[in-house]
Amino acid sequence: MIDYPEGLPYPLRENYGLEPVSPMTRSKLGNGRSEARRKFKNTPTLVNVIWELDAGQAQLFEAWWEYTLVSGVKKFECPLLTPLGLDKYTAEFDDIYKGGYLTKLNHWRFTAQLWLLKRPLIDKDWLVYAPEYVLYSDIFDRAMTQKWPRYTG
Repeated sequence: MIDYPEGLPYPLRENYGLEPVSPMTRSKLGNGRSEARRKFKNTPTLVNVIWELDAGQAQLFEAWWEYTLVSGVKKFECPLLTPLGLDKYTAEFDDIYKGGYLTKLNHWRFTAQLWLLKRPLIDKDWLVYAPEYVLYSDIFDRAMTQKWPRYTG
């Protein structure tokens, strides 16, 4: 799998957002009502991203998009922040990016929409057997790292 280029920054927080594609479809019934059903199970997620790059990073980004991703059509592994945390996700560009727009003395802004091929979700087992660990994971993490005895072996 192709990796997002090392040395390029993560997307900005500005306008960053995840938009899951609806897995539902509706059918009209003869009595005027409609019935919802699941159209497909593995739903993709759209991610709006903005990168602010210096001149060298912008050159690398545009060349990577053109030559490595073959005008943006190949899939790649991209580090992104989701409610699950920072992780690599298989992504692809929806279309060509917009930019670069000059923002500072020599910084360039690029915007794009990416498709994550799989929606970032916790495993079903966490929901069924341990939802409290998910709800209070920030407290659990702090307790483990602050109070857990250190191995001095």
